Amino acid sequence: MHSDKINEYLNNKKTSVQGGGQDRIKAQHDKGKLTARERIDLLCDDGSFVEIDAMVTHHYHEYDMQKKKFFTDGVVGGYGNVNGRQVYVFAYDFTVLGGTLSQMGAKKITKLMDHAVRNGCPIIGIADSGGARIQEGILSLDGFADIFYHNELASGVVPQITASIGPSAGGAVYSPAMTDFVIMVEKAGTMYVTGPEVVKTVLGEEISFEDLGGAMTHGTKSGVAHFVAQNEYQCMDYIKSLLSYIPQNNSEAPPSIKTSDDPNRLDNNLINIVPEDSLKPYDMKEIIYSILDDNKFFEIHELFAQNVVVGFGRMNGKTVGIVANQPMFLAGALDIDSSNKAARFIRFCDCYGIPIITLVDTPGYMPGSNQEHNGIIRHGSKLLYAYCEATVPKITIVIGKAYGGAYIAMGSKNLRTDVNYAWPTAQIAVLGSEGAVKIMNRKDLANADNPEELLKKLKDEFTEKFANPYVAASNGTVDTVIDPAETRPMLIKALEMLSNKRDKQLPRKHGNINL
Repeated sequence: MHSDKINEYLNNKKTSVQGGGQDRIKAQHDKGKLTARERIDLLCDDGSFVEIDAMVTHHYHEYDMQKKKFFTDGVVGGYGNVNGRQVYVFAYDFTVLGGTLSQMGAKKITKLMDHAVRNGCPIIGIADSGGARIQEGILSLDGFADIFYHNELASGVVPQITASIGPSAGGAVYSPAMTDFVIMVEKAGTMYVTGPEVVKTVLGEEISFEDLGGAMTHGTKSGVAHFVAQNEYQCMDYIKSLLSYIPQNNSEAPPSIKTSDDPNRLDNNLINIVPEDSLKPYDMKEIIYSILDDNKFFEIHELFAQNVVVGFGRMNGKTVGIVANQPMFLAGALDIDSSNKAARFIRFCDCYGIPIITLVDTPGYMPGSNQEHNGIIRHGSKLLYAYCEATVPKITIVIGKAYGGAYIAMGSKNLRTDVNYAWPTAQIAVLGSEGAVKIMNRKDLANADNPEELLKKLKDEFTEKFANPYVAASNGTVDTVIDPAETRPMLIKALEMLSNKRDKQLPRKHGNINL
């Protein structure tokens, strides 16, 4: 009878949807966590999710595992829409064997990644996993390796986003790290290569899961997390906001929306944000918010390396990437973390055709043995490489200080930047005035009757020569000096001028960025 077949199907479907069973679902809820399916439903538009491989199971018998077979085998995956845009999504299901990855679970994930690449849609992974399934041995490890390989294949082709809402340990952390953006939920998401027990055994160091690899640790210290969400609902909101700024794939233009914000809007207060004393800090975000449509800025890596600010906004409805020094932190100097942060963001924008606007106010690279010994030369070069490599429209505005190598690194003209503006407050020089005159006039200052008076005189002379943008403008490395009030309309006009930009690299397999 066909009815028997249908009943069998309905029973299997009901069993599949229950994951590891009601007791395990309750245990997940008791921890204050949603299940894999609830998370997918929270992310996707109502009724849009279509599951793939719902009845997959593992296929081995060691350790009595034949008695522990569950449909889905620890991963729920499929496709759906987010605000009307198709995405592929998979979520580790902690109710099934602790969300551990099996050979079949990995096959499910890589199948979705293949679909995402072929169909040009973002892929979103939701992590809540005990890591490799120990009972499967090398098959589970091979599964992780296959996922990593697919992460690389998809990189720069379709956006990849990870939500960390549970544990990720050992090899499980590297797939999230290979994706474009990572959102971690406080008090829920953890990521570490070796857990607290191993750390204690090997190093004798006692540390909690949260301090070792929690959301705030990775959001502020390691930079692994681009966003730290307070809960799962905010996590999904971050993903939705992020998707609203980025394209489906590398062959589509970023989303464009209609805006009522006048592209010719002036802001006469902008000049007042920058203090007359160039040593005094100010908040660069005030300038960023002012020039963007509707004063909206979606910051990336907000808690990490705060001396540089990166994120997305819109200008006349079109997505742009912002890279800016932040004088409020370390005076806006570039260091190891900020170089890495900005370089990776620039490379993402370049992958997906997002124009880059750079706002400059930096006294230079951060000095000190700590920076030198940890590789500021190596890491700082990444920023240079990223700007040189990027072929998307690039516009730079020097707002305040732009000294030495940091002037060069922040999107200067000779790094193939298309348009370079400067405010009248710009100071472009090899060094700040005091450092410069002390080097150039060392002997005169040593032999002077009144060295302080001479130092002041020399500083004033140097400031008159270089504490303005007109020397750079006379050499064409600054295209023009602009009225700060006109920053927004000047940027929009430049973006329109560059909208059909074509710039090709010489044929090569790939460059060799100093990782």
